[in-house]
Amino acid sequence: MEDQGYFHTFPAARGTQAGRQFFIAMCPLRVIPKLFVFDEEEVPANIRAQRTLNQARVPEIAQYLVSKRDTYVMSALTASVDAAVTFLPFDADKHTSLGFLQIPMEARILINDGQHRRAAIEEAIKENPGLGMDNVPVLFFVDEGLERSQQMFADLNQYAVRPSESLTILYDHSNETSDLARYLAEECITFRTLTEFERSTISNRSTKLFTLSSIKRASRALLRKGPKDGVSIQEKLIAKEFWEAVAEQIPDWIRARQRKQVSAAELRQEFVHAHGVTLQALGMAGADLLATHPTSWRGHVKKLGKLDWSRSNRGWDGRAIVNGRLSKSTSSVHLSSNYIKQAMGLPLSPRDREVEAQRTSGRSLK
Repeated sequence: MEDQGYFHTFPAARGTQAGRQFFIAMCPLRVIPKLFVFDEEEVPANIRAQRTLNQARVPEIAQYLVSKRDTYVMSALTASVDAAVTFLPFDADKHTSLGFLQIPMEARILINDGQHRRAAIEEAIKENPGLGMDNVPVLFFVDEGLERSQQMFADLNQYAVRPSESLTILYDHSNETSDLARYLAEECITFRTLTEFERSTISNRSTKLFTLSSIKRASRALLRKGPKDGVSIQEKLIAKEFWEAVAEQIPDWIRARQRKQVSAAELRQEFVHAHGVTLQALGMAGADLLATHPTSWRGHVKKLGKLDWSRSNRGWDGRAIVNGRLSKSTSSVHLSSNYIKQAMGLPLSPRDREVEAQRTSGRSLK
């Protein structure tokens, strides 16, 4: 981009949507904070063209740009220009759609979509000035007033659907616990044919028993990993061995995998072991087991073969089952883990006993 007279001039491509011209240009990141305006938070919502800036999102996006300097991807910003613009084709005789877009320097360029990315770009460049040489595509529309700008924001966002957690895990190759979940879903016989890769909930008719997201949560609990922690090859193998050992003590999982006499839907209806809350509880209990019995843990897992996993077992009441329904709360996971630990002959920790006392007294777990 360079200044020519009283215009900002961008190499751009011209197109048409709904009878209106629009332009797409490549802008250096370093000019984005200076050139593009965002409605300030103090402006009332009814006269803004955007939502208020969520400051909590900005550092996360900025850190992504900095930490993934060589691999990051940023989608196009969308902006409105509140002045007449001029498009100069490279070849006027051929009416080409490629040329220069001239925007008056006094024009106000307002972001319709991408205000958090704009703020994150500003923060990221402060930490790594070299990012300023990179480019981001910008979609320019000629402003037709506040009402049109507000409608653009509504239209751009009403069909934006956040991908499911499972699908994000499936495609996220930068996170090692996501890689762990994919590894287990593909290599662990327990999960190999029973994992739902795209959705984070399982429909009643599905033949799957586990979601990729529930495998990730349960395995993170098993290995006591944070969201961004690394996972070694040895830890992957331990997780695989643990889940396969657990599966040997839950014949219903084997029957579901072999499609023998039972459907996944029937198991979800009748048993707690067919739900993510219990899988995570197994991982949580397994973490204590591996820590206290690193060489003899398999013997304790065998005791799970005697545990009644049916919903009718009153032992799950107030744990995995709350008011007659499966609960996914943090307290339900912890209380279910306590029940599983006791079934494996493990002592409860002071924190476990505190949680049990809260259950008995009817107080909620903080």
